[in-house]
Amino acid sequence: MDVAVSNAMESPARDWSDELRATLALAWPLILANLTMQLIQATDVVLLGWLGPKELAAAALALSLSFGMILFAFGVLTGTSPMMASALGSRFNSVRDVRRTFRQGLWAAAMMSIPTLIVLWNAERVILFFGQDSELARLAGWFLRGYMWVIPPWMLFQVMRNFLSALERPGWVLVISTLGIPLNAIVSWSLIFGHLGMPKLGLIGGGVGSSIVWAAMALALALVILTDRQFRRFHLFGRFWRPDWPRFRQLFKLGGPIGLTMGLEGGIFSAAAYLMGIFGAPSVAAHQIALQIAATAFMVPLALGQATTVRVGLAYGRQDRKGIGLAGWTSFGLSTAFMTFTAVVMFTFPHQLITLFLADTPENATVIALGVSFLRIAALFQIVDGWQVVGAGMLRGLHDTRVPMVFALFGYWAIGLGVGVGLAFVMEWRGVGIWTGLAAGLGVVAVLMLWRWSRRDRLGLLPAGA
Repeated sequence: MDVAVSNAMESPARDWSDELRATLALAWPLILANLTMQLIQATDVVLLGWLGPKELAAAALALSLSFGMILFAFGVLTGTSPMMASALGSRFNSVRDVRRTFRQGLWAAAMMSIPTLIVLWNAERVILFFGQDSELARLAGWFLRGYMWVIPPWMLFQVMRNFLSALERPGWVLVISTLGIPLNAIVSWSLIFGHLGMPKLGLIGGGVGSSIVWAAMALALALVILTDRQFRRFHLFGRFWRPDWPRFRQLFKLGGPIGLTMGLEGGIFSAAAYLMGIFGAPSVAAHQIALQIAATAFMVPLALGQATTVRVGLAYGRQDRKGIGLAGWTSFGLSTAFMTFTAVVMFTFPHQLITLFLADTPENATVIALGVSFLRIAALFQIVDGWQVVGAGMLRGLHDTRVPMVFALFGYWAIGLGVGVGLAFVMEWRGVGIWTGLAAGLGVVAVLMLWRWSRRDRLGLLPAGA
């Protein structure tokens, strides 16, 4: 794999078949790594579902509170990916430029961790402020007292992962995250239910287990970077405490809009969970299960978008106009094909998918029925969900992030929330109305992203001289 990926990085693609091979060589480890990381959270959802619908609903509110903040941080840190990829594409002084970007990614991660931890420590009060049930708010706050410590190692992991992706060497991310799935299942199961000599912590045990596992994964990936001869020449952790304010500002100039774009998308799904709380705990639990399934499918186009950012970024650094187009449209085609498949599966087998997370018993019948209705709507927006995330990845490779942020604000919050609230409360569609609004918002953003990409030449987004 390393030889093929190295060749893909050194030589620009000559045609569609070259670009397809290069994209898949980079994307498949990212896809599997994204899926494995999503499965870590899915494992927690399954285990908490065994505790009961109330505990699952509380965890859903907790995870929804953290979701938007985590995605904002993820987006900011994603800015390191096109910066490092462009430096590697131009090749001039790339080792030093990559190291500078990586170190300021660490600074950004540390800075963003602090306010996030403060909010999550006071989660119960925040959730009550949004008008949720007091018992669910108490349980959600208790869960987050254990889960909040995921944040620092998770952010560190993302910075290291972006470095490996920019070098088109994501294999180690796949290995470590794959090992994290059984480790998380064992640790969280033991802490939630008191097995293997562990204390029985219940709801908070799931949060503590996730924190332990992410700390172990971040440490493992750091050790790889420090010891592998392909990576240690960058000396990424040497003198990491030294500030580099011009590069730090550059990271936030590029990554800030990415973070806001992702935060706006994650925020609308978090807002949906809190609106579901108005309809009761079953709606919140059903929403979380349907969202978990949709999010798992989303990991594939998300990885394709990440690969596209790198491939477009490399072509951008080379001032390769043809390569930019090949990289973008190849990932677009792959995403469309995959999300068409997931749409068919979700629409055809919603009951079977929902009951993977919740036992098919009479007491869970209401949650299952709601989950089935939500998942069928999720099936309808699969294709446009893939388009919007790959479209954003294409534009990020061109260092175009501000206008996509405006698209996200308009599409998710003006259209998505507006349509959702109108259908849920005015038309009395309740939870189905909320999910229909989400579908409408994703569709609008997808169309706008692809419109901008198709006009990249006229809009002056291509590098001068390309």
